[in-house]
Parts: sequence; C-alpha cells; structure tokens
Amino acid sequence: MSNPLKKLAGQTVIYGLGTILPRFLNYMLTPILTRQFLPAEYGINSELYAYIAFLNIIFTYGMETTFFNFNAKLDNKQSVYNTAFTSLLCSSLIFSLILFVFSNSISQMLSTPNAVYPTQFITWSILIMASDALMVIPFARLRAENKALHFSLLKLLNVAVNFGLTIFFVHFCKLAYQHDENNFMSVLYNPEIGIGYVFLANVIANFVTMIFLSKQIFAAQLKPDFALLKQMLVYTAPLIILGFAGMINETLDRIILKKLLPDKAEAQMAQGIYGACYKIAILMTIFIQAFRFAAEPFFFGKAKEKDSKKIYAIVMKYFVIFCLFLFLATVMNLDWIKYFIGRSYWEGLKVVPILLLANLCLGVMYNLSIWYKLSNQTKYGAIISVFGAVITIVINVMFVPKFSYVACAWATLAAYAGMMLLSYFLGQKYFPIKYNLRAMTIYTVISILLFFISRSYSGMENATLKLILNNLLILLFVWLIYKLEISTLKKFKANANDNQSHQSI
Repeated sequence: MSNPLKKLAGQTVIYGLGTILPRFLNYMLTPILTRQFLPAEYGINSELYAYIAFLNIIFTYGMETTFFNFNAKLDNKQSVYNTAFTSLLCSSLIFSLILFVFSNSISQMLSTPNAVYPTQFITWSILIMASDALMVIPFARLRAENKALHFSLLKLLNVAVNFGLTIFFVHFCKLAYQHDENNFMSVLYNPEIGIGYVFLANVIANFVTMIFLSKQIFAAQLKPDFALLKQMLVYTAPLIILGFAGMINETLDRIILKKLLPDKAEAQMAQGIYGACYKIAILMTIFIQAFRFAAEPFFFGKAKEKDSKKIYAIVMKYFVIFCLFLFLATVMNLDWIKYFIGRSYWEGLKVVPILLLANLCLGVMYNLSIWYKLSNQTKYGAIISVFGAVITIVINVMFVPKFSYVACAWATLAAYAGMMLLSYFLGQKYFPIKYNLRAMTIYTVISILLFFISRSYSGMENATLKLILNNLLILLFVWLIYKLEISTLKKFKANANDNQSHQSI
C-alpha cells in the first residue's frame, strides 16, 4: 500500500490548482468590484449569489454524493451515470421554467430604495443555476475516475473566462463608455446593468465550460434505470434536507440582513460590506474546498481497508493543523490583506477572525461526515445540519437587528461549532473513530493564544514592525508543529513503506 496521506495530499494539490487558481481569480475580482461599485451595489452581488447557492440545493438535491456512493458500490457504472445525469437534466428544466415565470415578481421583491434588481439579473441567475446543475455529474465522474487534472483544468477555464469577461465589461467597457464614445467597447456597456455584468459573465463562462465538457455530457445516455433511480432518490432524500440546512448556515446571513434590519438602504450596504469581508477568509475556504474534492472519493475508496479508521483519524489531525496555520496566516497579515477590498468596506474587518474559525469548524465537519455517508445513515447528516440551521436562525433573528452583520458572523461560528460537536458525538456512537483530540485541542489553543498575543500590540504605530512580529508568531507555530509532529510523520511513512514491501513480496 502506498502512503495514503501522500496520495491524498497529491490529489488535494491537483484539485487545489483547479480550486486555488480559480478562487484566486475570483478573489482578485473583489478589489476591482469593491472599487467600481458602492456597498449597496455590491450587496446585489452578495445577495443574488447567496440565493444561487441556496437554490442550487434544489437544482442538485444531493445527487453528486449519491452518484459517488452508487458508483463505488455498483459494477454497472454507466447505468449509474445515465440515471444521475438524466434525473438532473429533467429536474433542472422544470425548476428553471418555474423561476422564469416568476422572474419579474422576484426582481420587484428584492429591489430596495438604493438598489434595483432588473429582471435580466434574475434570468441570468437562473441560467447559472441550471448550467451548474447540468455539469455536476460530468464533473463528479471525472473525480470518480481520478482525472483530477482534467477536472481542475476545466474548473480553471470556467473561472478564467468568467474573470476575463467581468474585467472586460465592468472596467474596460465602462471606461470606454465614460471617455470614448467612438470605441466599440462603449456600445457593450449599459450603466443600468452595472454589477449585473458579473452574472452575465458567469452565464457565458458556464456555457463555454459545457462545450469543453461536452464529451462527458454526451457520454450520458438518456436511458435511466428507474429501479436504480428510486434507490438513489431514497439515499439522497436526507441529503436534500442536509443541503438546505447547510445553505441556511452558509448563506442565510447575507439574505436575512435585509429582512431583519429596519432600514432597507442600510441593510443593502451591510450586505455588501459583509459579503466583501467574507471573501477575505478565502485561503481557508480554498483549502477546504480543494480538500473536499479530493477527500470524498478518497474516503469512499479507503472504506474497505482494515486500517481505514486509523487513516481517517490521521487525516483529521493534519487537516486541523493546516487550517490553524491558514487562520494565523490570514489574521496576522490582515493589515495588508485588507487592501484587497475598498476602504468603504474596512469597517467589516472585525468579522474576519470569527469567519475563519467558523470555516475551520466546517472543514472538520466535512471530515466527520464520513461516518454517516459510509454507514448509509445520511438521515443523521440531515439532523446535524438542521441543528445548525436552528442555531443560525435563532442567533440571527435575536441579534441582527441590534448588531447587524457582526451577529451573522457569530451565528455562523456557533452553528458550525455546534454541528461539529454533534457530529462527533453521534459518530462515536455509530461509527467510532479514535481521533487525536488531545493534540488537536492543544494546537487550537496555541494558535488562538498567538492570535491574542498579536492583538495585545495591535495599536502599535509602526505597521512594518507589527507585521514582522506577527509573522514571527506564525513561524513559532510552524516550528512547534514540526518539533511535535516530525517523529509521528516519520513513523507513519515507515509503516506505509513496510506495508508496500509486504504487498510486493
């Protein structure tokens, strides 16, 4: 057996190239958009993408995870692929038609005194959701076949086109419109669309990606196995609840601000500020997403091996360590990272450390979720997510009217932390894994202590000295990890090499 950690790390790096680079490009849009548009206008972007993420649960209804489960268990993988793809194709058409009928009403409902949501924004959002859904199973098949590089290149293509077109529309075409009416680009810009060009660029990028994904798309035969479909829908039903609850935890805060704050104009601005600052937690989000892409097929693939639980525990520990490093790397360098967003958004920077810790808890949740997925007890995943959703709703309803988006950040942390703990205790009952809680707790406490040490001199006038001291604290954390973990890693590597030698014999 080859070193499983090395294999997982390699897959994570490749998926990371398809996640880090695209996310980095999206991240680089943030400083541009937050300088081109006021918080109220940027709030449109934050809110509609929150709705898109939420409604994607309806469009995909957990079929990605369901595909992985049945693809791993059944020999007729083509039938699994046909059934999953056809199901999503039919449902996406139905859901899209329903939303198109009500698009005008939706645009009127979302508009505020300082932000208008034109109907075409809603139309483009629907097209984004439908095209995303149609690509889910083809992309999942690439992951199941370990075609990580192919997957990553297509993801990179999607975001590169999206990024390029967004810059083209909101920067170059806008400049041409303002200063050179004879330039052909000026004709392409309509100031009434404004931030809406972000959605148009996304639609075009998705359709370009579908062209390059056409081989996988057309490989699906529209001949579903209805008996298999019934089994898949039974398996995925709890995942839909899980997905809805998960999206409540992830996106409800950006939606609920407008509902709970009495001043709708202020709420629109709060959405923009919170949405921009949320993106500063990008490093943690990127790593978790890359890890999830690599880990899900990895965990399913290791399920039948006798030492699988031991591997899961080791993966968890080093996942937490790396997330803690990313937490420190971000908060310790926030004084220069903040320049990636416009100055009018800086008042929201106080929520960044809270959101980073929330994302860490979410990442641990992804690791813990393997117990109910492998044991076919996805109903517990739904219960856990509903538990988190209740926490999210209660805290937001109680505190947003007084504390605005700061309450949203604390609600996110409380929800993910609560879900993490509940998942752990249920997992130990139904699928016990001996995680190294002592080590993970110690490292978490150390990183938080280092953060508070940095806060003790946060008022220092010499910004350069402050950054040097902060990064020395990061190096101290890395040194401590090295000293405490190097022997464990060497031992694990030696055991993996021994197993590989025995297999060769």
